[in-house]
Amino acid sequence: MTTHGVRWTGGSDTAALTGRSLRHILRSPDTIITTTIMPIMFMLLFVYVFGGAIEVGTEAYVDYLLPGILLITVASGIAYTAFRLFMDLQGGIFERFQSMPVARSSVLWAHVLTSLVANLVSLAVVVGVALLMGFRSGAGPVAWLGVLTLLVLFTLALTWLAVIPGLTAKTVDGASAFAYPLIFLPFLSSAFVPTETMPGPVRAFAEHQPVTSIVDAIRGLLDQQPVGSDFVVAVAWCLALLVAAYVLAMTVYRRRLS
Repeated sequence: MTTHGVRWTGGSDTAALTGRSLRHILRSPDTIITTTIMPIMFMLLFVYVFGGAIEVGTEAYVDYLLPGILLITVASGIAYTAFRLFMDLQGGIFERFQSMPVARSSVLWAHVLTSLVANLVSLAVVVGVALLMGFRSGAGPVAWLGVLTLLVLFTLALTWLAVIPGLTAKTVDGASAFAYPLIFLPFLSSAFVPTETMPGPVRAFAEHQPVTSIVDAIRGLLDQQPVGSDFVVAVAWCLALLVAAYVLAMTVYRRRLS
């Protein structure tokens, strides 16, 4: 489909622009390093400082904690998506692409796919550190595939959400600051402590927000426990967030270019 000589779809355009974005990250690996520092520091702090005071049953606290740390890693990483998108807008690259036969949506998809790759690398680094700290899981390939599915869907949902401030922010700080509430959300979930230990109103919120469902599903898969409806609920949350964020981001993008 074309509009004013510019297509709205194009797989080859997306691949080319994704390659461009990935090359930028390869030339600046500090992005990955910065993304992983905060979740690793949280993991070190909670395992070695607070872990002995938190009762989570018979499993090691690092095993209990890791699912939530993985979600914090994603929330930390997508801030860079908003930042890179904002910088591209300020640099006028979108205006240059409008004058070329390049699919409009491919520009956003390139940022989203770059975010997905970068976050998967960050997640692998965090899991590696967790292994050094004593994390162990007897989960088989199918369970790990389920974990990967949830993390990919969660990353795509938050990345499309990050596109919105990347397109609408007035300052570079505003573009990336939106991620702070997302990083804080796992603290109001089952990520760090069982929800049964929380006060009434906090527990009610924690048990009915998406992070708890996703954390519980990942934890169950890694612990080789039957997840049943927990996995379905977690996938449903991820897909609902993904669809809503994608629709809103594309609406904002079209208005921005009109």
